[in-house]
Amino acid sequence: MSLTTRAAVLRQSSDVQPFARSRPLRIEEVTLDEPGPGEVLVRIVAAGLCHSDLSVVNGDRPRPLPMVLGHEAAGVVEQVGPGVTDVAVGDRVVCSYVPSCGNCADCAGGNPVRCAGAQAANREARLVTGRRPFRDASGTELNSHLGVSAFSELTVVSPRSLVPVPDDVPLETAAVFGCAVLTGAGAVLNTAVVRPGEAVAVVGLGGVGISAVMAAALAGAHPVIAVDTVPSKLASAAEVGATHGVLAGDDAVEQVRDLTGGGVAVAIEAAGHPAALATAYAATRVGGRVVVAGLPHPRHEVGVSIASLVGEEKSISGSYMGSSVPRRDLPRLFDLYAAGLLPADALVTSRSVPLDDLNLALDRLHAGTEVRQIIVPRAGQA
Repeated sequence: MSLTTRAAVLRQSSDVQPFARSRPLRIEEVTLDEPGPGEVLVRIVAAGLCHSDLSVVNGDRPRPLPMVLGHEAAGVVEQVGPGVTDVAVGDRVVCSYVPSCGNCADCAGGNPVRCAGAQAANREARLVTGRRPFRDASGTELNSHLGVSAFSELTVVSPRSLVPVPDDVPLETAAVFGCAVLTGAGAVLNTAVVRPGEAVAVVGLGGVGISAVMAAALAGAHPVIAVDTVPSKLASAAEVGATHGVLAGDDAVEQVRDLTGGGVAVAIEAAGHPAALATAYAATRVGGRVVVAGLPHPRHEVGVSIASLVGEEKSISGSYMGSSVPRRDLPRLFDLYAAGLLPADALVTSRSVPLDDLNLALDRLHAGTEVRQIIVPRAGQA
């Protein structure tokens, strides 16, 4: 049997702006298969609009199209397929955009973000079960976005893409934990393993960067230096723990070095741009650690002096989804939020944005005026 749902469908990547006029995302009534074996039907309550979504829309991150977009979300389990015991109907859940098979060497070794099966499913725009459950009015199969497809009233996902949300965490806030918080905080706590008293710089203050600032402050880093091209984002970073703000530009590296007596111990690159990585690397002291959490266009590369890398004993580490184990890390992060130690509400700059306004929200994201906008697929349900 099939269900009916309203969803945001991307049929062709486009950078024609404003998006509110060109409307690359069309809100369509589509059909959705009921969950099969190893699948779960989720009613999406809140979905965060991430720069990774914009990168698919404008073609920077090529994906198989047509596609139901959206990957950062929270909702309520409506139905479970045969064999599912991880979650039950009525559970409040947050979605993870990297599912896992649970059986391969990486999953068994505590590195589910490296799961080859899950990566292949995401690359091929299908669920880990192999299915693509969405179809448009003509019966054409619609691709899945990172196993979630959150810009829809209803979606079908793998239970391995879901983590329970405590009752004291609002779903409109829980949504940003699935991508922004998990990635930014994980880059600091899991990949860099920041220690108390270490100087940290975060370059790029979107949802991931602001989350990294929060986690650095939580870890006891000092100073915590926020770097961005937008002054208002420096102010936002100060509200969640940054001790200093530096406007990105020609003298940004010199300012960071002056503030730290030679450079930071850890630099988190969260902008997904070669210039940001160059800034992060140059602002890191001898023996320092650079963690790259931003996802740029695939063709972007950066040149690093090998002599500097060796002679100064710096390290550069990639951090995909914060090197996280969602089922281990998200409950801890929710506890820190509930205790007032991780102010994730600060990421949300616009709440209750209707699904029909998604293209307008893309314009605001592109302009750099928003950190996270929360899309509500069904009015009045948040």
